[in-house]
Amino acid sequence: MRTRPPFIPKYLVLVMTLGLLSACTLGPDYKRPDIPEPTEYRESKGWKLARPADVLHKDTWWELYEDPILNQLVRRLNDSNQTVAVAEAQYRQAHALVQAAWAQRMPSVTSSSTFTRSVSSSGGTSGGSSSRGGSTSGGGYDCDGDGDYDEDDEYCQQETGNTGTGTTGTGSNSSSGSSSSGSSSSSSSTKSPVRERYDVGLSVSWSADLWGNLRRNQESQQALKEANAANLAAIRLAQQASLVQAYLQLRVLDAQQRLLDRTVEAYSRSLRLTKNQYEAGMVAKLDTTQAESQLKTTEAQAIDLKWQRAQYEHAIAVLVGVAPSELSIDAVETTPIVPDIPVGVPSRLLERRPDVAAAERNVISANASIGVAETAWFPDLTISANGGFSRTDSTADLFSVPYRYWSIGPRLDQTLLDFGARRSQLRQAEATYDQQVANYRQTVLTSLQEVEDYLIQLQVLEREMELQELATIAAKESLRLMENQYKAGMIDYLSVVNLQTSALTSERSVLSQLNNRLVASVQLIAALGGGWNGEPYPDLSPEELIAQAQEAEKQRQAEENASLMDKMKNNVEKSLTWLKEYL
Repeated sequence: MRTRPPFIPKYLVLVMTLGLLSACTLGPDYKRPDIPEPTEYRESKGWKLARPADVLHKDTWWELYEDPILNQLVRRLNDSNQTVAVAEAQYRQAHALVQAAWAQRMPSVTSSSTFTRSVSSSGGTSGGSSSRGGSTSGGGYDCDGDGDYDEDDEYCQQETGNTGTGTTGTGSNSSSGSSSSGSSSSSSSTKSPVRERYDVGLSVSWSADLWGNLRRNQESQQALKEANAANLAAIRLAQQASLVQAYLQLRVLDAQQRLLDRTVEAYSRSLRLTKNQYEAGMVAKLDTTQAESQLKTTEAQAIDLKWQRAQYEHAIAVLVGVAPSELSIDAVETTPIVPDIPVGVPSRLLERRPDVAAAERNVISANASIGVAETAWFPDLTISANGGFSRTDSTADLFSVPYRYWSIGPRLDQTLLDFGARRSQLRQAEATYDQQVANYRQTVLTSLQEVEDYLIQLQVLEREMELQELATIAAKESLRLMENQYKAGMIDYLSVVNLQTSALTSERSVLSQLNNRLVASVQLIAALGGGWNGEPYPDLSPEELIAQAQEAEKQRQAEENASLMDKMKNNVEKSLTWLKEYL
């Protein structure tokens, strides 16, 4: 006896078939494009090795410069910079698009509740015989007297209860053999009932995503989200680098201001000495005029630094998100130093640079878009189901079996003729992919170039500064000897003036070289990716972001209060010291 095969429900077969088809994903899988990956930097030969700094791993690379005021300013920038705020909003937009792409893969459930109230007009013509000269009535009763029968008449009949009656007519001749006075039966319009209908329903629709259209779209949006996260990190790094550069240049200007102030004091003493010698008849008038000219020139140079410092201060204020009038940075006696920077290897650069990461994520997104374009050649399957309850004139027992309805079924949509639209969209997607690949490779090449440029710049500037410092030492010694000879009356003051100018220029050149080295060091750190470790930006809700900003503002205010207390303490100590010396 043949065994009967087990019964398999049709719906189970359908579900299994859809599950197998849903595993199909059209389009190419992502493969990283070939890019240049040198084993070491060319200009790193002779580079001073430095141990990897912990601050780079903590994304606090600016702490390498060991300046508490700078640390405070960068924290304010992270919380209040408007350019960073724009990038952060763009990231949240991309995050929302990823959630929307995921939602498209899920079933869509909608509910509906409707109530309708309707009325239909009806009327007839009276039967029986008609006589000449008589009248007949038909249709509805003209209740409102406007000459026609319409919805207003129905409403008038319902309100007044008057349905109207036909009129009878008489005549001498009868066409139907009835009495000569034959009468015509009257016709009246019947009152149309008002119908009420109640419907409550639920519908479900789901796209089977047989060819991976929705999955590829979600993959593309996820890559764009990660690209926006990397862009946010890149913009934050650029703003931080701008602030650090401006702050370090401001501190170098403070050092130049101190140098010029000391020089003005020295030139003032030289001018007094020269005037005394002139009054004693020891030197000519020319010496005093040269000394005075030298003094005034240096004073003008000192004044010129003030507007440069103010501009750096204004730029820092805008970077931290406040008006220039709300920020003031006091001068300090210390001069920043160039830190030792761990360079690493080029392969790490591709992981640390956020702009390189953003460019690669754009390639991934473009690759997924090719799959989306390829799915347009295949049919879309949508499964829909709906059901509910419907009843007329009453809601009693509405949710009972006699008033139930339902339907379920698939729908297959296939474009048969589009005159090349799908092929054009596919070519566009492929061209976009090629564009993003080229942009990715160019970004990698540019990043490698920037690191090499700043490496050689720092090396050359360091050697140049060493030689400039030796030149400054020699110039100071020459000036000391020349001043002694002038005091002994062996030379004129013009020789002293020339050496003073040379010594001052040499000292200012040293500070200029320091400024260039500091700026180059910041640029090198930024070219290496700062402290970014490639981690995605945390998915925070708007409430969490607001709470985080409020906490940072509280911390900033506490630091400002502590700084004010320190200043007051220092002023009190200075006042007590002055009182002790005075008393």
